[in-house]
Amino acid sequence: MEDLAHGTRDKRGHWRPNKPLVGVAPIYALPPQPLKVLRWLPEYLFPWNTLFALSAVLYTIFIVPPVETVQVVAWGWVLWLLACNAIGVFLFYGAFELRLYLQRAQQGRFKYNPAFPADSPNKTFWFGSQTRECILRTFLSGVPVWTAIEVGMLWAYANGIAPWLGWADHPIWLAVLMFLVPVIHEAHFYCIHRLIHVPVLYKWVHSVHHNSVNPSPWSSLSMHTVEHILYFSVALWYLIIPSNPMIMVFALHRAGYGAIPGHFGFDKMELGRDRAVDLHAYAHYLHHKYFEVNYGDGLMPFDALFGTFHDGTAEGDRLMQERFQQKKQQRKTPTAPI
Repeated sequence: MEDLAHGTRDKRGHWRPNKPLVGVAPIYALPPQPLKVLRWLPEYLFPWNTLFALSAVLYTIFIVPPVETVQVVAWGWVLWLLACNAIGVFLFYGAFELRLYLQRAQQGRFKYNPAFPADSPNKTFWFGSQTRECILRTFLSGVPVWTAIEVGMLWAYANGIAPWLGWADHPIWLAVLMFLVPVIHEAHFYCIHRLIHVPVLYKWVHSVHHNSVNPSPWSSLSMHTVEHILYFSVALWYLIIPSNPMIMVFALHRAGYGAIPGHFGFDKMELGRDRAVDLHAYAHYLHHKYFEVNYGDGLMPFDALFGTFHDGTAEGDRLMQERFQQKKQQRKTPTAPI
């Protein structure tokens, strides 16, 4: 498939899509624009949010132990959940890593940065390998933190600490909440993301994740443990929002499995000679590339409101550079004495 029919490459081989990113979802438009919202809904639902909702349903039905079991924390069921989460991450992340980065099935087509991390050993990473460090951080910290929060929340539901609503009694509210899980995730992610860009937290915590300037699937959960705790704490909102364990599991799957779309490093994944699926990776790729843009993915309007949105175009580059120059000038300007 010809990627230059959908984008352009600069002199260094960096690819960008022709279509600019949209900074604000149409659900915030005033006056309301229902037709635009209807056209936007499939993009919101498919493929990722529907996939992660389905995985949460199946996980809750077939993996989560009975309520009587989770009332008491015991190694048996805790290790069972840890193993299931680890296997799920290995299979899901590994499938994309295998196709795009090991087999290189579509070579560099639709790849934003033409380089492949494995081709350039880097002393910044453990063992000089971005992929090895990312895998280790995912399984030594990311999956255990994810599982620990999941265990705590299931225990809280089983013991009446988290408000548990049944689907039979509250189908409409729970269906609406299921629909809004990605919105809650985006709001939570934006807030903790801005927090860990505070210089001291960035230096000691978030810089671990940003070492992957050229991200690949295993970069998705390659974080400092403090960031893992903040990131997966999105599930703790359901200690105060009346919900159901399935909703909480969806929130964790949206965080755990949902980290991968922004880190593919590719704009599209080819499904054949003439077909490809949009991976929705460009907004977060720009954040990894420029550090101070696109703290969210556009579902919440915060980047547009606070001037940190980058639409991926040359004009977006210009506006970003203007903002950087203004910040630099402000730092140089002495503060007037009081």
